[in-house]
Amino acid sequence: IDSSRWSVLEAGLKCVQGKSIVNSISLKEGDEEFLRQAAICRRYGAAVVVMAFDETGQAETLAERIRICGRAYHLLRDALDFPPEDIILDPNIYAVATGIEEHATYGIDFIEAVRWIKENLPHALVSGGVSNISFSFRGNNTVREAIHSAFLYHAIRAGMDMGIVNAGQLAVYQDVPKALREGIEDVLFNRRPDATDRLIELAAQTDGKKAKAEDALEWRAAPVGERLKYA
Repeated sequence: IDSSRWSVLEAGLKCVQGKSIVNSISLKEGDEEFLRQAAICRRYGAAVVVMAFDETGQAETLAERIRICGRAYHLLRDALDFPPEDIILDPNIYAVATGIEEHATYGIDFIEAVRWIKENLPHALVSGGVSNISFSFRGNNTVREAIHSAFLYHAIRAGMDMGIVNAGQLAVYQDVPKALREGIEDVLFNRRPDATDRLIELAAQTDGKKAKAEDALEWRAAPVGERLKYA
């Protein structure tokens, strides 16, 4: 159930069948309102996505992500005995390669926040809006898909459980050309000061190199067994 308005989320909880996930609640209005909303979610049996957002704003640094995610988790556990496996923390994925120096650590900070959550907040899950990471390259789908693939490869290894991403437009990590993959990882891990400039150059070389739609759908004409294997 996805809305920025609590009234919509609550209306959805009254109608949905089975176990749902509420996306999202946060600490932006303080502890009391956060716990009130979480208690209602728990009463309906729903899991909750908790954004790394508090009264001071959205977490941007690794330290802020750790502080807010830890605070939210312990509030839910201590005050409500909220099932830890129903706590889905979203430590905020932001665009990399923007040319703004403060944004250079956005990729690695998210990945390290995931690692910290998994090591310190038992049974909590981690999610994120993956498409945000590549927003600087909107219009170049080839590079965006490669960035998503590389980012997910490393975030999942750190412990990321789920993400919002177009699975039909996701390159296979090993299939991303080595030079492009290394350029992307230089940006994600902030490995060199000219990483953004180099990735922009690589992106210019790959612009427009997209698979034709009919090629991507050839698997649909295969026998059932092959289609199942593909899926």
